[in-house]
Amino acid sequence: MMMQLPETPTQKNSLFNAMNRFIGAVNNMDQTIMVPSLLRDVPLDEDRELSSLKSDMDEGDMYSYYQLLKSIRGDIEWGVRCAAADERRKESMKITRMNSSASISSSASSSSSEEEEEEDEDLQKQFQYHLTGLQGVLSKLTQQANCLTQRYKQEIGIGGWGQ
Repeated sequence: MMMQLPETPTQKNSLFNAMNRFIGAVNNMDQTIMVPSLLRDVPLDEDRELSSLKSDMDEGDMYSYYQLLKSIRGDIEWGVRCAAADERRKESMKITRMNSSASISSSASSSSSEEEEEEDEDLQKQFQYHLTGLQGVLSKLTQQANCLTQRYKQEIGIGGWGQ
């Protein structure tokens, strides 16, 4: 199990710590749930924390959500799966070809420094927007991994709700 250091108030909002909290919660879930097949056909409906995901999932049982959380942990630890990366690479190549052929046919133009500063500011705003969104999603996923762990304990009759 991964040792977690205490967080200072400023570190609490870091992406790195949000990812560590999520990975720690999924590792705890994975270590607690010794028989994942017991989660099959157990509906998410009974738990309001988990039931919000039912609309996003095909099967809507705890086992599928357990698998989803483990898959997301893998994506964070090892990167997004190769198939998705291959698809993005193909799309990128199409866009690059289209842009290069368009740039050949268009006249050359230079960007002013104002446009470059505006683009840089826009990139920073985009980054902050996505970072905030990612931290929010990681926080919810962490909470739901913890909730699934507690629900499993309740289903098999071990442990209390407090930790």
